[in-house]
Amino acid sequence: MLTLPSGGGMLNSFETLLLFYAVAGTAIALYARKFGVKSDDEYYIAGRNVGGVISALTYAATTYSAFMMVGLVGLAYASGVGAYGFEMFYLAGTLMLLSYYGPKIWKLSREYDAVSPAELIGKRFGKSTAVAMVIISLVALIPYTSSQLIGVSLVIERMSGISFMTAISISAVLIALWAFIGGLRGVAWTDAVQGVIMILSAVIAVVYVFSLNPGFFGQVSEIGDLMAVPNRIWTPQLFIKLTVPWFFFALTNPQVFQRLFIPKDEKALKRMVVYFGIFGLLYTVLVTMLGLMLRVMAENGDFPLLKDRDLVTPTLLSAMPEWMGLLVGISILAAAITTANSIILSLSSMVSRDVFKNQMAGRASILVLTVTVALFASTRPSYIVELAVMSSTLLLSIFPLILALIHTKFSRGLEAVLVSFLTGLVLRYLKFQFTGVAVLAVGFAVLLAANLTKRGKIG
Repeated sequence: MLTLPSGGGMLNSFETLLLFYAVAGTAIALYARKFGVKSDDEYYIAGRNVGGVISALTYAATTYSAFMMVGLVGLAYASGVGAYGFEMFYLAGTLMLLSYYGPKIWKLSREYDAVSPAELIGKRFGKSTAVAMVIISLVALIPYTSSQLIGVSLVIERMSGISFMTAISISAVLIALWAFIGGLRGVAWTDAVQGVIMILSAVIAVVYVFSLNPGFFGQVSEIGDLMAVPNRIWTPQLFIKLTVPWFFFALTNPQVFQRLFIPKDEKALKRMVVYFGIFGLLYTVLVTMLGLMLRVMAENGDFPLLKDRDLVTPTLLSAMPEWMGLLVGISILAAAITTANSIILSLSSMVSRDVFKNQMAGRASILVLTVTVALFASTRPSYIVELAVMSSTLLLSIFPLILALIHTKFSRGLEAVLVSFLTGLVLRYLKFQFTGVAVLAVGFAVLLAANLTKRGKIG
């Protein structure tokens, strides 16, 4: 049984570790700066010269954020094994998309000399479409980026004497500072270290919780229909609502799409996909198992039965042995910070390359974007998983253009991306269950109509 502490045994230790983490990350960013950040190519995509292992770890650390060790643990705890199916659907989709489209996008980025995701789209569909993509990305990624700050701030608040709002501020400073100083190379190097810490801490957490309840596999029946899909929570409608945006994440989210530009050669790109797949499978199994084990313990009275699922992991950390709680806590901090770093840096590259055509404007946007995200996160508008899916749902409006870029000669895309994005906003407001499906359907329909009309085949 876990015993929750009455007072702050970890407080000084965690604050010391947080300070060490901040100093070490800043040192890495400063060192990375020596290798070149003057050109956009160097600053935003590390000169297109990253090896396979580092590419895989930075892709994994960028993808697997506070969403996993806070959001997905809580989702598995609250909703059962359906959370595993949801996340595995993402992983399967990502590996399929990366395997087929990754090499094509990698080649196109070099052929067009594109640095930002919007710049690649703009080479075919024009500057107006690129600018529209930038605006859509800026709006859509605010919820997802804020979820990183929320997740890490809940952990910092629980493990230290620091308030939630102060934790938001600390996280925002680190995000802006590291992205501003070191660019993508600095972020990638910190990602490599943080990716190893993420896996190691997840293994330790699962082993520790299992040691408290070694009869877990014989007790899973105690949580009833949560071990089956569909159940009272995971209805077919909910599964479609959450998984459709998640399935296409690899091509619609700029921060991971841009990661396809950075491998130094095709061999490095292939290694990135393979190593990421191994990382993703292991991490998904560990994280969802942790949530399920804690739910079984809660049903047995050995862990609190929490209504706020985003507090499951912070509650666990406060009850762990000090060294273990510190390690897992800092891994969540690392995952959240590196994902937010990557998003802010990717958005900055689009502001710099596609809107203002000015390096200083891109650098300044890092600060503006970080402040905006911090303010949004301070309101804590929803659960972490819902915020992440909201962003990916709106970003589905970009997907038809990416397919058209590779498979067609179409040159008109502005109408499709704008109409499908507005459709997503309206249907999200109306709480329509199948918003993601509707965004894709509208996007493809408008794209076809616009381009076939141009060729004189309609009307």
